[in-house]
Amino acid sequence: MTQQTTAPAEPTAATASGGAVTLTGISKTWGDFTAVQPLDLTIPEGSFFALLGASGCGKTTTLRMIAGLEEPTSGTVRIGDLDATQLPPHKRPVNTVFQNYALFPHLDIYENVAFGLRRRGIKSVKKQVEEMLELVELGHLARRKPHQLSGGQQQRVAVARALINRPKVLLLDEPLGALDLKLRRQMQLELKRIQTEVGITFVHVTHDQEEAMTMADTIAVMNAGRIEQLGAPADLYENPVSTFVANFLGQSNLIEATVSGTSGGDLLLSGIGEGSLAMPAARCAAPATSGDKVLAGIRPEKISIVHADDAAEVPDGRNRLTGRIVDASFIGVSTQYVVNSPWCPELAVFSQNVERDSRLAPGAEVVLHWNPAHTFGLDAAQDIDAGTGEAAA
Repeated sequence: MTQQTTAPAEPTAATASGGAVTLTGISKTWGDFTAVQPLDLTIPEGSFFALLGASGCGKTTTLRMIAGLEEPTSGTVRIGDLDATQLPPHKRPVNTVFQNYALFPHLDIYENVAFGLRRRGIKSVKKQVEEMLELVELGHLARRKPHQLSGGQQQRVAVARALINRPKVLLLDEPLGALDLKLRRQMQLELKRIQTEVGITFVHVTHDQEEAMTMADTIAVMNAGRIEQLGAPADLYENPVSTFVANFLGQSNLIEATVSGTSGGDLLLSGIGEGSLAMPAARCAAPATSGDKVLAGIRPEKISIVHADDAAEVPDGRNRLTGRIVDASFIGVSTQYVVNSPWCPELAVFSQNVERDSRLAPGAEVVLHWNPAHTFGLDAAQDIDAGTGEAAA
Protein backbone atom coordinates (compact mmCIF):
# COMPACT_ATOMS: atom_id res chain seq x y z
CA MET A 1 0.00 0.00 0.00
CA THR A 2 1.39 3.40 -0.97
CA GLN A 3 2.03 5.83 1.83
CA GLN A 4 2.91 9.49 1.82
CA THR A 5 4.83 10.85 4.76
CA THR A 6 3.81 14.33 5.73
CA ALA A 7 6.11 17.10 6.79
CA PRO A 8 5.89 17.98 10.46
CA ALA A 9 4.20 21.01 11.89
CA GLU A 10 6.39 24.08 11.86
CA PRO A 11 7.87 23.80 15.39
CA THR A 12 9.22 20.27 14.92
CA ALA A 13 10.70 21.00 11.51
CA ALA A 14 12.40 24.07 12.91
CA THR A 15 14.39 21.94 15.34
CA ALA A 16 16.20 20.29 12.44
CA SER A 17 18.59 22.97 11.25
CA GLY A 18 19.91 21.99 7.86
CA GLY A 19 18.94 19.15 5.61
CA ALA A 20 21.92 16.87 5.97
CA VAL A 21 21.11 13.24 6.77
CA THR A 22 23.50 11.31 9.00
CA LEU A 23 23.14 7.56 9.50
CA THR A 24 25.34 6.06 12.20
CA GLY A 25 25.61 2.29 12.59
CA ILE A 26 22.18 1.91 11.00
CA SER A 27 21.04 -1.65 10.29
CA LYS A 28 17.88 -3.69 9.75
CA THR A 29 17.27 -7.38 10.31
CA TRP A 30 14.17 -9.56 10.22
CA GLY A 31 14.85 -12.78 12.08
CA ASP A 32 17.85 -14.43 10.43
CA PHE A 33 17.72 -12.13 7.40
CA THR A 34 19.83 -8.97 7.36
CA ALA A 35 18.48 -6.40 4.90
CA VAL A 36 20.96 -3.65 5.79
CA GLN A 37 24.35 -4.31 7.36
CA PRO A 38 25.49 -1.69 9.91
CA LEU A 39 26.50 1.32 7.88
CA ASP A 40 27.59 4.91 8.39
CA LEU A 41 26.53 7.47 5.81
CA THR A 42 26.37 11.26 5.61
CA ILE A 43 24.23 12.83 2.90
CA PRO A 44 25.30 16.48 2.44
CA GLU A 45 22.73 19.22 2.81
CA GLY A 46 21.36 20.48 -0.49
CA SER A 47 22.69 17.56 -2.52
CA PHE A 48 20.97 15.19 -4.94
CA PHE A 49 21.97 11.82 -3.52
CA ALA A 50 21.19 8.42 -5.05
CA LEU A 51 21.07 5.00 -3.42
CA LEU A 52 21.69 2.67 -6.36
CA GLY A 53 21.48 -1.10 -6.44
CA ALA A 54 19.66 -4.18 -7.61
CA SER A 55 16.44 -5.44 -6.04
CA GLY A 56 17.01 -6.72 -2.53
CA CYS A 57 20.23 -4.80 -1.91
CA GLY A 58 18.81 -2.79 1.01
CA LYS A 59 18.42 0.61 -0.65
CA THR A 60 14.66 0.95 -0.13
CA THR A 61 14.92 -0.32 3.44
CA THR A 62 17.55 2.35 4.12
CA LEU A 63 15.26 5.02 2.66
CA ARG A 64 12.33 3.79 4.74
CA MET A 65 14.44 4.00 7.91
CA ILE A 66 15.18 7.65 7.08
CA ALA A 67 11.45 8.23 6.51
CA GLY A 68 10.48 6.48 9.75
CA LEU A 69 8.53 3.78 7.93
CA GLU A 70 10.92 1.10 9.23
CA GLU A 71 12.43 0.99 12.67
CA PRO A 72 16.21 0.41 12.66
CA THR A 73 17.50 -2.69 14.41
CA SER A 74 20.50 -0.62 15.48
CA GLY A 75 21.97 2.81 14.90
CA THR A 76 20.68 6.37 14.68
CA VAL A 77 19.11 8.65 12.09
CA ARG A 78 19.83 12.37 12.28
CA ILE A 79 18.31 15.03 10.03
CA GLY A 80 20.26 18.22 10.50
CA ASP A 81 20.83 18.37 14.26
CA LEU A 82 17.60 16.49 15.04
CA ASP A 83 17.83 12.91 16.29
CA ALA A 84 14.90 11.41 14.39
CA THR A 85 15.55 7.76 15.25
CA GLN A 86 12.50 7.38 17.48
CA LEU A 87 10.26 9.92 15.79
CA PRO A 88 7.19 8.73 13.85
CA PRO A 89 7.05 9.65 10.14
CA HIS A 90 4.73 12.64 10.56
CA LYS A 91 7.13 14.29 13.04
CA ARG A 92 10.17 14.04 10.77
CA PRO A 93 11.06 16.97 8.49
CA VAL A 94 10.85 14.77 5.41
CA ASN A 95 8.38 13.92 2.67
CA THR A 96 8.38 10.76 0.56
CA VAL A 97 7.35 10.31 -3.06
CA PHE A 98 6.75 6.73 -4.18
CA GLN A 99 6.50 5.07 -7.58
CA ASN A 100 2.72 5.02 -7.21
CA TYR A 101 1.94 8.69 -6.82
CA ALA A 102 -1.05 8.23 -4.47
CA LEU A 103 -2.82 11.32 -5.75
CA PHE A 104 -6.38 11.82 -4.55
CA PRO A 105 -8.52 11.00 -7.63
CA HIS A 106 -11.53 13.05 -6.46
CA LEU A 107 -9.46 16.24 -5.98
CA ASP A 108 -8.13 18.43 -8.77
CA ILE A 109 -4.43 19.16 -9.08
CA TYR A 110 -4.68 22.42 -7.12
CA GLU A 111 -6.33 20.71 -4.16
CA ASN A 112 -3.96 17.74 -4.29
CA VAL A 113 -1.02 20.13 -3.90
CA ALA A 114 -2.84 22.17 -1.24
CA PHE A 115 -3.74 19.10 0.81
CA GLY A 116 -0.73 19.14 3.13
CA LEU A 117 -1.17 22.82 3.96
CA ARG A 118 -4.90 22.47 4.64
CA ARG A 119 -4.23 19.45 6.82
CA ARG A 120 -1.96 21.59 8.96
CA GLY A 121 -4.69 24.19 9.36
CA ILE A 122 -3.22 26.79 7.04
CA LYS A 123 -6.08 28.85 5.62
CA SER A 124 -4.35 30.96 2.98
CA VAL A 125 -2.79 28.52 0.52
CA LYS A 126 -3.27 30.23 -2.86
CA LYS A 127 0.17 31.87 -3.15
CA GLN A 128 2.09 28.76 -2.06
CA VAL A 129 0.10 26.40 -4.28
CA GLU A 130 0.49 28.65 -7.32
CA GLU A 131 4.24 28.97 -6.72
CA MET A 132 4.61 25.21 -6.42
CA LEU A 133 2.57 24.53 -9.55
CA GLU A 134 4.72 27.09 -11.37
CA LEU A 135 7.85 25.27 -10.18
CA VAL A 136 6.66 22.00 -11.73
CA GLU A 137 5.24 23.83 -14.78
CA LEU A 138 1.66 22.69 -14.26
CA GLY A 139 -0.12 25.93 -13.38
CA HIS A 140 -2.22 25.74 -16.55
CA LEU A 141 -3.58 22.33 -15.47
CA ALA A 142 -4.49 23.28 -11.90
CA ARG A 143 -8.17 22.39 -12.22
CA ARG A 144 -7.76 19.05 -13.95
CA LYS A 145 -8.18 15.73 -12.16
CA PRO A 146 -5.24 13.29 -11.88
CA HIS A 147 -6.73 10.88 -14.46
CA GLN A 148 -6.61 13.68 -17.02
CA LEU A 149 -2.81 13.96 -16.75
CA SER A 150 0.02 11.90 -18.22
CA GLY A 151 2.21 9.78 -15.97
CA GLY A 152 4.98 12.38 -16.01
CA GLN A 153 2.56 15.15 -15.11
CA GLN A 154 1.14 13.09 -12.24
CA GLN A 155 4.67 12.53 -10.98
CA ARG A 156 5.31 16.27 -10.97
CA VAL A 157 2.09 16.80 -9.00
CA ALA A 158 3.30 14.27 -6.41
CA VAL A 159 6.61 16.13 -6.13
CA ALA A 160 4.82 19.49 -5.77
CA ARG A 161 2.53 18.09 -3.07
CA ALA A 162 5.58 16.84 -1.17
CA LEU A 163 7.64 20.02 -1.57
CA ILE A 164 4.89 22.45 -0.55
CA ASN A 165 5.31 21.27 3.04
CA ARG A 166 8.89 22.64 2.96
CA PRO A 167 10.58 19.43 4.11
CA LYS A 168 14.28 19.47 4.92
CA VAL A 169 14.68 16.29 2.87
CA LEU A 170 12.69 14.86 -0.03
CA LEU A 171 12.85 11.07 -0.31
CA LEU A 172 12.12 9.48 -3.69
CA ASP A 173 11.56 5.72 -3.89
CA GLU A 174 11.83 4.54 -7.53
CA PRO A 175 9.69 7.54 -8.55
CA LEU A 176 10.13 7.07 -12.30
CA GLY A 177 9.77 3.30 -12.50
CA ALA A 178 6.23 3.39 -13.92
CA LEU A 179 7.12 5.69 -16.83
CA ASP A 180 8.17 4.68 -20.33
CA LEU A 181 11.79 5.20 -21.37
CA LYS A 182 11.43 8.52 -23.20
CA LEU A 183 9.30 10.08 -20.47
CA ARG A 184 11.58 8.71 -17.77
CA ARG A 185 14.57 10.45 -19.32
CA GLN A 186 12.60 13.69 -19.58
CA MET A 187 11.59 13.44 -15.91
CA GLN A 188 15.18 12.82 -14.86
CA LEU A 189 16.06 16.26 -16.16
CA GLU A 190 12.92 17.77 -14.63
CA LEU A 191 13.67 16.38 -11.16
CA LYS A 192 17.25 17.63 -11.34
CA ARG A 193 16.01 21.08 -12.38
CA ILE A 194 13.50 21.16 -9.51
CA GLN A 195 16.12 20.07 -6.97
CA THR A 196 18.52 22.76 -8.19
CA GLU A 197 15.83 25.44 -7.94
CA VAL A 198 14.55 24.55 -4.46
CA GLY A 199 18.00 23.63 -3.11
CA ILE A 200 16.82 21.02 -0.61
CA THR A 201 18.31 17.58 -0.07
CA PHE A 202 16.94 14.89 -2.40
CA VAL A 203 17.57 11.22 -1.56
CA HIS A 204 16.68 9.06 -4.53
CA VAL A 205 16.42 5.26 -4.59
CA THR A 206 16.77 3.56 -7.96
CA HIS A 207 18.02 0.41 -9.67
CA ASP A 208 18.58 2.33 -12.92
CA GLN A 209 22.27 3.22 -13.36
CA GLU A 210 21.65 5.83 -16.06
CA GLU A 211 18.98 7.49 -13.93
CA ALA A 212 21.34 7.77 -10.96
CA MET A 213 24.20 9.10 -13.07
CA THR A 214 21.99 11.65 -14.83
CA MET A 215 20.59 13.23 -11.67
CA ALA A 216 22.79 12.58 -8.65
CA ASP A 217 25.71 14.60 -7.34
CA THR A 218 26.75 11.58 -5.28
CA ILE A 219 25.87 7.90 -5.64
CA ALA A 220 26.09 5.14 -3.05
CA VAL A 221 26.21 1.77 -4.84
CA MET A 222 24.63 -0.82 -2.56
CA ASN A 223 25.09 -4.58 -2.66
CA ALA A 224 23.87 -7.19 -0.17
CA GLY A 225 23.00 -4.59 2.47
CA ARG A 226 26.34 -2.79 2.27
CA ILE A 227 27.61 0.30 0.49
CA GLU A 228 30.02 -1.06 -2.10
CA GLN A 229 31.33 2.35 -3.19
CA LEU A 230 30.41 5.99 -2.67
CA GLY A 231 31.31 8.93 -4.87
CA ALA A 232 30.54 11.22 -7.78
CA PRO A 233 29.08 9.46 -10.84
CA ALA A 234 32.14 10.06 -13.04
CA ASP A 235 34.52 8.82 -10.34
CA LEU A 236 32.54 5.63 -9.75
CA TYR A 237 32.41 4.96 -13.48
CA GLU A 238 36.08 5.66 -14.18
CA ASN A 239 37.52 4.20 -10.97
CA PRO A 240 35.42 1.29 -9.67
CA VAL A 241 36.91 -0.43 -6.64
CA SER A 242 35.18 -3.78 -7.12
CA THR A 243 33.97 -6.04 -9.90
CA PHE A 244 30.40 -5.45 -8.69
CA VAL A 245 30.64 -1.70 -9.26
CA ALA A 246 32.53 -2.13 -12.56
CA ASN A 247 29.84 -4.45 -13.92
CA PHE A 248 26.75 -2.88 -12.36
CA LEU A 249 27.51 0.73 -13.22
CA GLY A 250 27.63 0.54 -16.99
CA GLN A 251 29.50 -2.32 -18.65
CA SER A 252 33.13 -3.38 -18.30
CA ASN A 253 35.48 -5.78 -20.00
CA LEU A 254 37.46 -7.51 -17.26
CA ILE A 255 40.56 -9.32 -18.51
CA GLU A 256 42.43 -11.80 -16.34
CA ALA A 257 46.15 -11.01 -16.39
CA THR A 258 49.39 -11.25 -14.42
CA VAL A 259 51.68 -8.36 -13.54
CA SER A 260 54.93 -9.06 -15.38
CA GLY A 261 56.84 -5.86 -14.68
CA THR A 262 56.70 -2.07 -14.64
CA SER A 263 57.43 0.77 -17.05
CA GLY A 264 57.46 4.26 -15.58
CA GLY A 265 54.14 4.60 -13.74
CA ASP A 266 52.56 1.66 -15.55
CA LEU A 267 52.20 -1.99 -14.68
CA LEU A 268 52.91 -4.37 -17.56
CA LEU A 269 50.47 -7.26 -17.86
CA SER A 270 50.78 -10.63 -19.53
CA GLY A 271 47.92 -12.95 -20.38
CA ILE A 272 46.98 -15.88 -22.57
CA GLY A 273 47.55 -14.03 -25.84
CA GLU A 274 50.66 -12.56 -27.36
CA GLY A 275 52.18 -9.27 -26.28
CA SER A 276 51.43 -7.31 -23.13
CA LEU A 277 49.10 -4.63 -21.87
CA ALA A 278 49.94 -1.53 -19.84
CA MET A 279 47.88 -0.14 -16.97
CA PRO A 280 48.57 2.86 -14.71
CA ALA A 281 49.62 1.60 -11.29
CA ALA A 282 47.65 4.50 -9.79
CA ARG A 283 44.43 3.08 -11.25
CA CYS A 284 44.74 -0.24 -9.44
CA ALA A 285 42.12 -0.54 -6.69
CA ALA A 286 44.64 -2.56 -4.64
CA PRO A 287 48.46 -2.41 -4.80
CA ALA A 288 49.91 -4.99 -7.19
CA THR A 289 53.47 -6.14 -7.81
CA SER A 290 55.20 -8.52 -10.21
CA GLY A 291 53.57 -11.95 -10.23
CA ASP A 292 50.22 -10.76 -8.84
CA LYS A 293 47.00 -11.71 -10.60
CA VAL A 294 44.80 -8.76 -11.55
CA LEU A 295 41.68 -8.00 -13.54
CA ALA A 296 42.40 -5.32 -16.14
CA GLY A 297 39.23 -3.36 -16.86
CA ILE A 298 38.36 -1.36 -19.96
CA ARG A 299 35.00 0.21 -20.82
CA PRO A 300 33.60 -0.83 -24.25
CA GLU A 301 33.29 2.73 -25.57
CA LYS A 302 36.99 3.42 -24.93
CA ILE A 303 38.11 0.68 -27.33
CA SER A 304 38.74 1.36 -31.03
CA ILE A 305 38.24 -1.43 -33.55
CA VAL A 306 39.90 -1.78 -36.97
CA HIS A 307 39.98 -4.54 -39.55
CA ALA A 308 43.11 -6.71 -39.33
CA ASP A 309 44.20 -5.45 -42.77
CA ASP A 310 44.57 -1.98 -41.23
CA ALA A 311 46.62 -3.11 -38.20
CA ALA A 312 49.60 -1.03 -39.32
CA GLU A 313 47.55 2.12 -38.79
CA VAL A 314 47.28 1.56 -35.02
CA PRO A 315 49.44 4.22 -33.30
CA ASP A 316 52.41 3.15 -31.19
CA GLY A 317 51.94 3.08 -27.43
CA ARG A 318 48.38 1.78 -27.55
CA ASN A 319 47.18 -1.34 -25.81
CA ARG A 320 46.21 -3.76 -28.56
CA LEU A 321 44.55 -7.16 -28.84
CA THR A 322 43.72 -9.26 -31.86
CA GLY A 323 40.46 -11.13 -32.22
CA ARG A 324 37.49 -12.10 -34.36
CA ILE A 325 34.04 -10.52 -34.40
CA VAL A 326 31.38 -12.99 -33.27
CA ASP A 327 28.44 -10.58 -33.11
CA ALA A 328 27.55 -7.08 -34.29
CA SER A 329 24.44 -5.10 -33.32
CA PHE A 330 23.51 -1.80 -34.94
CA ILE A 331 21.68 0.40 -32.37
CA GLY A 332 21.65 3.74 -34.15
CA VAL A 333 24.14 5.93 -32.36
CA SER A 334 26.67 3.09 -32.24
CA THR A 335 27.40 -0.45 -33.31
CA GLN A 336 28.07 -2.91 -30.50
CA TYR A 337 30.53 -5.67 -31.27
CA VAL A 338 31.40 -8.84 -29.40
CA VAL A 339 34.97 -9.94 -30.16
CA ASN A 340 36.59 -13.27 -29.32
CA SER A 341 40.23 -12.77 -28.33
CA PRO A 342 42.84 -15.11 -26.83
CA TRP A 343 42.93 -12.72 -23.86
CA CYS A 344 39.18 -12.74 -23.32
CA PRO A 345 36.43 -14.78 -25.05
CA GLU A 346 33.80 -12.00 -25.19
CA LEU A 347 35.12 -8.46 -25.40
CA ALA A 348 32.44 -5.79 -25.84
CA VAL A 349 33.26 -2.84 -28.10
CA PHE A 350 30.98 0.16 -28.70
CA SER A 351 31.88 2.06 -31.87
CA GLN A 352 30.14 5.32 -32.83
CA ASN A 353 28.50 5.22 -36.25
CA VAL A 354 30.47 8.03 -37.82
CA GLU A 355 32.21 6.27 -40.72
CA ARG A 356 31.18 2.62 -40.60
CA ASP A 357 33.52 0.03 -42.07
CA SER A 358 31.42 -2.58 -43.89
CA ARG A 359 34.20 -5.13 -43.37
CA LEU A 360 33.52 -5.13 -39.62
CA ALA A 361 31.03 -7.99 -39.60
CA PRO A 362 30.81 -11.33 -37.80
CA GLY A 363 33.75 -13.52 -38.79
CA ALA A 364 36.12 -10.62 -39.52
CA GLU A 365 39.60 -10.62 -37.98
CA VAL A 366 40.17 -7.34 -36.14
CA VAL A 367 42.56 -5.41 -33.93
CA LEU A 368 41.27 -3.69 -30.80
CA HIS A 369 43.29 -0.82 -29.36
CA TRP A 370 42.98 1.80 -26.63
CA ASN A 371 44.91 4.31 -24.56
CA PRO A 372 46.60 2.45 -21.65
CA ALA A 373 45.55 5.31 -19.34
CA HIS A 374 41.92 4.18 -19.74
CA THR A 375 42.66 0.80 -18.12
CA PHE A 376 41.79 0.23 -14.46
CA GLY A 377 42.82 -2.67 -12.24
CA LEU A 378 40.89 -4.80 -9.75
CA ASP A 379 41.75 -7.61 -7.35
CA ALA A 380 41.53 -10.91 -9.27
CA ALA A 381 40.30 -12.73 -6.16
CA GLN A 382 36.85 -11.18 -6.70
CA ASP A 383 34.02 -12.78 -8.63
CA ILE A 384 34.55 -11.57 -12.20
CA ASP A 385 30.80 -11.75 -12.88
CA ALA A 386 29.65 -9.86 -9.76
CA GLY A 387 27.04 -7.26 -10.67
CA THR A 388 26.10 -8.90 -13.97
CA GLY A 389 22.97 -10.81 -14.93
CA GLU A 390 25.03 -14.01 -14.92
CA ALA A 391 25.99 -13.49 -11.27
CA ALA A 392 22.42 -12.72 -10.25
CA ALA A 393 20.93 -15.73 -12.05
